[in-house]
Amino acid sequence: MDKSVLDQLKEHTVVVADTGDFESIKQYAPRDATTNPSLILKATKQKDYASLVDQVISRAVQNGINDVDQVMDQLLVQFGLSILEVVPGRVSTEVDARLSFDFDASLEKARSIISLYEENGISRERILIKLATTWEGVEVSKVLEKEGIHTNMTLLFSIVQAVACAEAGSQLISPFVGRILDWHRKQYDKEFVGIEDPGVQSVIQIFNYYKKFGHPTEIMAASFRNAGEIKELVGCDLLTIGPKFLEEMQQDFSTIEVKLLESNAQESNLAKIEMNEPTFRFLMNEDTMATEKLAEGIRKFSADVRSLEDLLKNLLTA
Repeated sequence: MDKSVLDQLKEHTVVVADTGDFESIKQYAPRDATTNPSLILKATKQKDYASLVDQVISRAVQNGINDVDQVMDQLLVQFGLSILEVVPGRVSTEVDARLSFDFDASLEKARSIISLYEENGISRERILIKLATTWEGVEVSKVLEKEGIHTNMTLLFSIVQAVACAEAGSQLISPFVGRILDWHRKQYDKEFVGIEDPGVQSVIQIFNYYKKFGHPTEIMAASFRNAGEIKELVGCDLLTIGPKFLEEMQQDFSTIEVKLLESNAQESNLAKIEMNEPTFRFLMNEDTMATEKLAEGIRKFSADVRSLEDLLKNLLTA
């Protein structure tokens, strides 16, 4: 039998599961997994994960912990620990999006999350701390990487953000392909297919820039709207994919080809961007899409963090 698209993809790109659903992760055998507040919130509403939430709440009550912020961290880490029992590689755990513009608080939170993992016997090499790609997030990443705490820079929509992360030494970036497409669909009231997809084009530009100028930061394209976007990015360092598209590609036996090649990157005519804070802020301000989608993403993740907090408050007082 011919290989599925998913199996072919794994030959050229590291596949990462974009879910908090352990059963889905087991089914598709990705190397890594990534979570965010929205995915964790969704998982906590499923019966299969009620025992995990109850376990975290019971332990908090037994230890006299009633601070919701602490319990939230323990819940996120518990999900991460459970995922690490399934995947051989890394899991990403996100810093509270409400801290996206607070350097000190983000740094403290990231260190706290790593400490919880290490208390449970997990090496920091298996954890990626997710930070929103604000200037403050980039600066936090720079400090954490020097401490051996690796970062996954999320809510990334532009080459400007990507260059800032590369120069900060971030381990990995997550360009949001589908959300870029969403913005362009709404803005121009038209469909974009295949290589014309602006989200796909953004990742290709970042890939070419990184490979041309020798940046080792990993690129993990994320937030897909269709499997066609994934097929256009074969050869990207990593792709984080939700269960819906993992299933679709597992049932698809068409032939795919590598689209992102380092040889093409070397031939590109991209110019090096000299990055600093004023340049970052100005070029982001010039990019309406990136500015709007970054702000929107922080608001959405913040709302889901608040919903998780409300859930935990109710359980703690029950």
